Amino acid sequence: MDNSIEIGIDGAQRPVHVNVQELLATRLLVQGNSGSGKSHLLRRLLEESAGLVQQIVIDPEGDFVTLADQYSHIVVNAGDYSEAEIAAMGARIREHRASVVLSLDTLEIEAQMSCVAVFLNALFDAPRAHWFPALVVVDEAQMFAPSAAGEVSDAVRRASLSAMTNLMCRGRKRGLAGAIATQRLAKLAKNVAAEASNFLMGRTFLDIDMARAADLLGMERRQAEQIRDLDRGCFLGLGPAITRRPVSIRIGSTRTATRAGTHSLLPLPSAEPADMQTMLFANLDAQPAPSPAPAPRPVAAQELMERFVAPAEDAASPIDDGPPSEPAPAIDPEPVVIAALRDMLADPACGFHAESFLYQDFSVRCRMQKLRQVPLDLAQFRRRFALAKAGIFDPAEPQWHDLLDAATRLPDDMLAPFLLIGRAAMEGSPCPDDDALGAAYGTRSPGRVRRLVEYMERQGAVVVRSDFGGRRSIGIPALGLSTEAE
Repeated sequence: MDNSIEIGIDGAQRPVHVNVQELLATRLLVQGNSGSGKSHLLRRLLEESAGLVQQIVIDPEGDFVTLADQYSHIVVNAGDYSEAEIAAMGARIREHRASVVLSLDTLEIEAQMSCVAVFLNALFDAPRAHWFPALVVVDEAQMFAPSAAGEVSDAVRRASLSAMTNLMCRGRKRGLAGAIATQRLAKLAKNVAAEASNFLMGRTFLDIDMARAADLLGMERRQAEQIRDLDRGCFLGLGPAITRRPVSIRIGSTRTATRAGTHSLLPLPSAEPADMQTMLFANLDAQPAPSPAPAPRPVAAQELMERFVAPAEDAASPIDDGPPSEPAPAIDPEPVVIAALRDMLADPACGFHAESFLYQDFSVRCRMQKLRQVPLDLAQFRRRFALAKAGIFDPAEPQWHDLLDAATRLPDDMLAPFLLIGRAAMEGSPCPDDDALGAAYGTRSPGRVRRLVEYMERQGAVVVRSDFGGRRSIGIPALGLSTEAE
């Protein structure tokens, strides 16, 4: 099987090839100012390698959705789905090796970064059995791995940067090969850029970017000026998957094109100024307001994930909702809340996820049970989830009243580990070990668990005893009870 694809021609009109097998092992970095042809280069790379490797495209501007017109790519419009659904799709994509374009153009920048973080983490956290090779193309990578803080919140920036770092630094062993494009190397985090071994450098004008690009290409500083003189669609390439010496490449043509407007000049209308003025300003009061075009029906998450299994099949036809039905009877939310909490805690890693992700997952589960609205807000969910991690799914039961009263002296984030200890004391069970307390607290650090227990003891909420054999028991003074030594 030939693993090489042709991406263009060099200065001597000879074809330039990229070894896809080597590219998966060594990753790719593309740099060029706006208008230099980065998106065209990525489209050529995707089209030529479509039959060789699974492709996952992070598309912030919706430029690559047209790949689905001629290839087997599935378009996921991120604005139509929740974080939990995006994460579930990421796992399904790895399992079924579906080629996907994640279109982010309907989202604001902060929502784009959050979505990409969730999506890439889902790809990265796939089970070992699903570590199939996949080319992950990220356009405008400086948005998701910025070198400096911007207008978005620090939490969102760290999450997005961490996901991009995992993709480029640790993704290879999981079959994920990053191919990232950026307008400026100075805007891209160095930890992300440094892991690429193949480079395609397009036209750039700032001295700092030219010097850095020349260093990556192994060129002398005085040769960096030629990067400023590159034509649109021309790149300097270097790397084990391309060539061992820098070569100038003119990227070849593509079969598909972006749906964005053309940059070519068009003849101006030939109407006289008076006629044009009449067309613009006549009868403005009588002109009816244009009705917005009907938005396409969002594809349900489950329906879209079914397409991952058989991407070649045609999409299902729109469902006719028919006449409105009678209103559904009211549903008691409490059994739904308890069932959702039990299902979430069936995942051992659930306690280590961010609260926003967990609440989104909880909300989706409630809507799937046909609740008209989510029965808990974020603060209420945080408390109920902490109780559930300690095995207390119905706080209204009388047996838990004294224990919950004893927990009021501690911060909310310590509620779950304290209740876990208290429940063990009430049942006469062995003291929970550090792993169990860490899972309840949301940490894998033994040091944080020790500091947690020490803090609870300083607050008078618990009393820790250790025997000569090193076995620990923890008492709850407010209850007059203690766990068994463990």
